[in-house]
Amino acid sequence: MTAEGPLVLIVEDEAPLRKFLRASLVSHGYRLIEADTSNAAMQLLTTHAPELVILDLGLPDRDGIELTREIRGFSDVPIIVVSARGKEEDKVLALDAGADDYLTKPFGVQELLARLRVALRHAERARGEPATQSFDAGTIHIDFARREVTVDGHDVHLTPTEYKLLVLLAKNAGKVLTHRQILKDVWGPAYVSHPHYVRVHMAELRKKVEADPARPRWIVTEPGVGYRFRDRDPG
Repeated sequence: MTAEGPLVLIVEDEAPLRKFLRASLVSHGYRLIEADTSNAAMQLLTTHAPELVILDLGLPDRDGIELTREIRGFSDVPIIVVSARGKEEDKVLALDAGADDYLTKPFGVQELLARLRVALRHAERARGEPATQSFDAGTIHIDFARREVTVDGHDVHLTPTEYKLLVLLAKNAGKVLTHRQILKDVWGPAYVSHPHYVRVHMAELRKKVEADPARPRWIVTEPGVGYRFRDRDPG
């Protein structure tokens, strides 16, 4: 983040919502640039280098999912999709296309601000990833160099697949990962049509790292979409 506040690109064709977002974000220290079409958004992305994009899917000149894919072709800028489309399949499509998070309209200011903070923190961590040797969440500690996991100071034995799954979630803490993304990264592209693999291994992983696997504190389910490792203690 800059001293002036992060620069956010709003891509939204509805003027009332742009006004709402402008008032909400400027009052919390964000700087804004705005576009009402995908073509205008692409121009601003290349000329202003925003630190985060808030993107509506229902744009007049192109679908937002297609725009997300194009952005991901040249930039890792965090993208938070906001849309009236509340179906799980739309969320999955947007996230698989490269979006970092998804908010269904209408949404509250505090929820939006929280998602912005998470996305910006994740981007900051990703930029510093080569120097990151460990990860901590509550009593969970992962030593990436030693490939060791402890919970409350006690060694935890994970299978190679469970370890890969935990590391993937931890390195993307705060970000929703779809079943497809998890399957591709942990098992490989040939397994993207086998979501039951994720459910089975996630259940076993939770038994080993969560105090109450039935009510997980850290590894939470995004119904119909995938999983998220919280980057802040919900307590």
